[in-house]
Amino acid sequence: MTKTEVQMAAVRLAAVDAFTSTPLAGNGATVALLPGPASAAWMQALAAELQQSETAFLWQDADAWRLRWFTPSCEVPLCGHATLGATLALHHWGLLSIGQPLALHSRSGPLRVELTAAGLVSLDLPSPGLLPRPGAPWMEAVLGRPPLGQWSSALGYGVLLLPDDYPLAALDPGASAWAEGPERAWVLMQAATAPYDYQLRFFGPGLGIHEDPVTGSAHALVAPFWCQRLGKATVAGWQPSHRPGGMHAQPLDSGMIRIIGAGIHLWDGLMPWPPELASAEQWRFAVA
Repeated sequence: MTKTEVQMAAVRLAAVDAFTSTPLAGNGATVALLPGPASAAWMQALAAELQQSETAFLWQDADAWRLRWFTPSCEVPLCGHATLGATLALHHWGLLSIGQPLALHSRSGPLRVELTAAGLVSLDLPSPGLLPRPGAPWMEAVLGRPPLGQWSSALGYGVLLLPDDYPLAALDPGASAWAEGPERAWVLMQAATAPYDYQLRFFGPGLGIHEDPVTGSAHALVAPFWCQRLGKATVAGWQPSHRPGGMHAQPLDSGMIRIIGAGIHLWDGLMPWPPELASAEQWRFAVA
């Protein structure tokens, strides 16, 4: 292979810290720019190698950009921070200009993204809504008191509302209780003090994630609840994890949630080994 042929078959990689303006904070993601429609098995192996909570995979299918996300152990239907990372990476690679909206086609439908300023991304994520869920004895056992409310969601996330004075930072993401029930992950949320309206933590044992530092899909899920509760059109959410970060969220008339968050491009490189390819149809998802 010539140098040009290697570059054409190679995988471009970038690393981004999302929902933060400080390097080595927020939620880390890797982004892979593919020369063709890679197989799920190959993407899963690369995500396991990279060991970020999510790796975003981008492929340009004629005029459509396609996007998929993998944790180190499974593919997920939606990921906010890696979508933010993909937007920053496309800009860094000269494929997206500031102020240029772009649709990224995913398992969750087309997601509108836009780099509104250097290091600042707007992304529209679906919010499937909170579904009432009965309480369970393990909830009070792990929390030390009953939650104020509990829900499930089509994303497979369970949600618990905690009192304002509950010590959210003291919760142990490694507790076996978070694997109870059918939910793949748990969002633990409560009201916050200014400049934030609410805060949450995200534990994802069913996703192979001990604790996700800053989770865009979780904020998109609960933002309508906080907007209604507080009587606000836009709310500011915070995630007080070991790598904290935050974002603003605004419900749109379309039913989507517009997330505004900052990000930092850390590095990029070239992996000279081409991906194992699959049928393009495996990347073209029909979304109801």
